[in-house]
Amino acid sequence: MEKLNGAAQAVRALEDLGVTEIFGYPGAAVVDIYDELYNSKKIHHTLARHEQGAVHEADGYARASGKVGVALVTSGPGATNTVTAIATAYMDSIPLVVLSGQVSTGLIGTDAFQEVDMVGVTRPVVKYSFLCKKPEDIVPNIRKAFYIASTGRKGPVVVDIPKNCQSKRYVFDYEPKADVHLRSYNPTVFGHRGQVRRACDELLKARSPVLLLGGGVVQGNACDEARKLARLLRLPVVSTFMGLGAYPGSDSQFLGMLGMHGLFVANETMNGSDLVLAVGCRFADRATNNVKKFCPDATIIHIDVDPASISKTVHADIPIVGDAKVVLGQILQVISESEVRDNSELDAWWKKINTWREVHPLGYTRKEGMIRPQEFIEKVYEKTKGLNPLVTTDVGQHQMFTAQFFKFDSPRSLISSGGLGTMGFGVPAAVGAQKALPDRLVLCITGDGSFQMCMQELAVARKYSMPLKIFILDNSVLGMVRQFQTVFYHHRYAGTNLDFNPDFVKMADAFGCAGFRVKPGDSLDEAVDRALSVKDRPCIVDVITDTNAIVLPWQRADGSMIEMILDEEDS
Repeated sequence: MEKLNGAAQAVRALEDLGVTEIFGYPGAAVVDIYDELYNSKKIHHTLARHEQGAVHEADGYARASGKVGVALVTSGPGATNTVTAIATAYMDSIPLVVLSGQVSTGLIGTDAFQEVDMVGVTRPVVKYSFLCKKPEDIVPNIRKAFYIASTGRKGPVVVDIPKNCQSKRYVFDYEPKADVHLRSYNPTVFGHRGQVRRACDELLKARSPVLLLGGGVVQGNACDEARKLARLLRLPVVSTFMGLGAYPGSDSQFLGMLGMHGLFVANETMNGSDLVLAVGCRFADRATNNVKKFCPDATIIHIDVDPASISKTVHADIPIVGDAKVVLGQILQVISESEVRDNSELDAWWKKINTWREVHPLGYTRKEGMIRPQEFIEKVYEKTKGLNPLVTTDVGQHQMFTAQFFKFDSPRSLISSGGLGTMGFGVPAAVGAQKALPDRLVLCITGDGSFQMCMQELAVARKYSMPLKIFILDNSVLGMVRQFQTVFYHHRYAGTNLDFNPDFVKMADAFGCAGFRVKPGDSLDEAVDRALSVKDRPCIVDVITDTNAIVLPWQRADGSMIEMILDEEDS
């Protein structure tokens, strides 16, 4: 049996787990692992420019590829800089393993230089965490971390590795193929057959059903099954923000995103339904509005791999714990063996839905001498829809406009921070996504506020000549907060004016990227074409947009699904 030191064992374990990409930032507490990475012929290391950026890059890589993302950082501030990014992955159930360095075991608890209790700091925002107390813990903990991160409800796992456990002076046997056994962790995969049968019976007799798809459908690779079920039963389909792409956005059965800034037809359909089949969603507040008024006449069937998510906010009449792909497969099997339903009542339901579509279609008012952000996103979609783009966003108005006006036809085509709402996510996530899918067109739609949070990661994109297209919807304000101030705080704009933004075009040049500005009156067609023509490096497009734009529809706070502000005059 081969004898290796702790650092070498860490790298070998990662290689054996199939890791080919690591995103990180070195320091004294992990320099031994970095020294072993130098020898690895299987793992490529991407040097981020900030530890938050490193974990966002690993996150983007995981979302785009479906694999476990891996980040490596040093102790103390290196470790604490990852917390926001770990929380981002946790809220969206993204499989990540974060390896953090730690001071030597004999120094733990002494306030040593760059000592932080990483396990304690991250406990609320990880699925699990490990502290390696001896060198022999490293490999088993890494293997357990990958298993936990990638099964059940996926999520980030931290492995904290003290410096002395990595020592080159202590070598011991490396076990190449040890199985992972965790007595207390056994995620349920198959749905209870009785509950599946009950769900199918309710589905087949429902008069006004709706299929609600959440991010768990994407993360659980259950999109094919969801699409088959929707088409088999002619179900109207809505999605949460994180579920966009699970069902083709351009398909006539898809009604759009529901919730706070959801489409009128989606919210009306949810509210008027007599049955909601919800798959892989958390029923978060931005999706439901007031839960006491949520879908008052509907039977709720809730499928989720995480039992803690079921009936946490919205009571499930028929709860089914299990893997989304497997449970939907079970439902399809039962329905295929059942009697064909009478479609007359479903025809009436679709007639009502199509009326809602016509009454308040998604739209906006064009303004002379201004570029409306919706207008620009529509143009980007029009120009790229045949190129199968992958879109990352940051958080704010541009994120919601993208959800509304960009039609995502395939899963993992939209990568964005849904649960935590992390500004600064877009650029590093785009870097990670491009690493995962080097031949895919990757677009980042961001705002001038969000872009400045992690813009240092442009250096990584330029180093690898990534042809990212970064569209900055530049309104010189923090748009979403300002929207609240406009409507609810009598135009008292406290702390939301970005008065001294840098020149983003000059910044692009400083990073070695292509860059240009689009002003009102410029051709949007030419602008998007120009960006798409850049193939050898990132291209930053600074788009000067309307400062006063408001994201509509907009649900009224504490109301039902259908209590919405629908036009700018009403707002």
